Amino acid sequence: MKIAIIGAGSRSFGPSSIRDVLLSDPLCESGLTLTLMDRMQDPLDGAAAYARSVAEKLGRTACIEATTDLSRAVDGASFVVKAIEVNRYLYWSQDFHVPRHHGFRQVFGENGGPGSLFHALRNMGPTVEIAQAMERLCPGAILLSFTNPEHKLCEAVSRLTATEVYGLCHGVFGGLRQIARLLDMPVADLDAAACGINHFTWFQYIRDRRTGEDLYPRLRDVEAIGDWLADWHEIGLARILFRRFGLWPSPAANHYGEYVGWADEFVASELQYFYDPADGHPWETGDIPEFVYSLSGDKTTRPWVRPIPESEAPTVGDGPLRPSGELAVPIMEAVGCGLRRELPAVNTPNRGAIPNLPDDMVVEVPAVGEEGKVSPCRMDPLPEAIAAMLRTQGSINKLLVEAFAERSKAKLIQAVLLEPTVHSYRNALAMVDEMLRLQADILPELG
Repeated sequence: MKIAIIGAGSRSFGPSSIRDVLLSDPLCESGLTLTLMDRMQDPLDGAAAYARSVAEKLGRTACIEATTDLSRAVDGASFVVKAIEVNRYLYWSQDFHVPRHHGFRQVFGENGGPGSLFHALRNMGPTVEIAQAMERLCPGAILLSFTNPEHKLCEAVSRLTATEVYGLCHGVFGGLRQIARLLDMPVADLDAAACGINHFTWFQYIRDRRTGEDLYPRLRDVEAIGDWLADWHEIGLARILFRRFGLWPSPAANHYGEYVGWADEFVASELQYFYDPADGHPWETGDIPEFVYSLSGDKTTRPWVRPIPESEAPTVGDGPLRPSGELAVPIMEAVGCGLRRELPAVNTPNRGAIPNLPDDMVVEVPAVGEEGKVSPCRMDPLPEAIAAMLRTQGSINKLLVEAFAERSKAKLIQAVLLEPTVHSYRNALAMVDEMLRLQADILPELG
């Protein structure tokens, strides 16, 4: 079995993916070749050295290769795993601030909102290039994608190539942890399933795994008495969505808030990524600011004069030798080794999995890997109000793929005008022109 990891030089994704593969007994017992690919030689060399050290510690005999050539990396592969970004935070600072400068109060600009369309277009070309190389050199192989915006990029692969693709995200586990915390239960005791689109899924059922009890009534009772400011940044918006639409959303406010036009009332976006424009814009100075808050803690409780750390850069492979919990290896073990694996969330064309969403729209649903394939679970129809929000995003994603494939600025503008946070035609056109100018070096040329 050959597994190719594209973007292996990443400081977080690369080492965690290498560990996951080499920690898997079924994969390593299959005569494994692990091929690492990155366009930057120095990080690639670091990833290869780390892979060899892990293999030695675990006593693995896998053949480990490294290359900067995409064709060589995917040639003959059974699985291709990718996570790719270029100057992520520099361009992301534009995705976040430029739409807001034009009056569009998007929450984040990563997977939803006007900024996410440009994030997707930047990654769409390399993603489709990888999928097309797989069509030529490893037809029948599976592409496992960790690159955001997951649904938009999977939409491009599924519409423009014959490559089988699954987008993977751990967001659903965040939603499960919220519910477990509110119900004061171990996560392991929850039997729950969520579906929708990436970073905007809804739990269709929540049950006690031991007794089969429906836990939604308890969750409603607990939510109704909660202090409104408890975990506000993470679940303040969730509580309103739960009250108005009846299901608990996942993974957290600053993700699904990207898809809701009025979400900024519940997410402090102005403070999320602050800088003083009098000192220059981040994409001009290269000085990318910190987030003011994150779901992992309040960064504002710090000394007036910040101490200078010895080093802020993590060493490649600092992590312990334990699985990351991501779903790439379970899919490979199921499809490549014939094992059965439960997959809480995969991004894949709908094909009836959610009955009241379009068949060709990429959705996020639970799945089961067994008998050499991945089978998405059939879910119940979503409540109409929820389905309506998701259908709009499906149309935006479809138009964006058409804009990329046809090199059509007109289709991009149509997608922008459908975004829930966009309220001005003139400002929308001005924003598109500014973003196309700022990111001309990395976006596809649109006519």
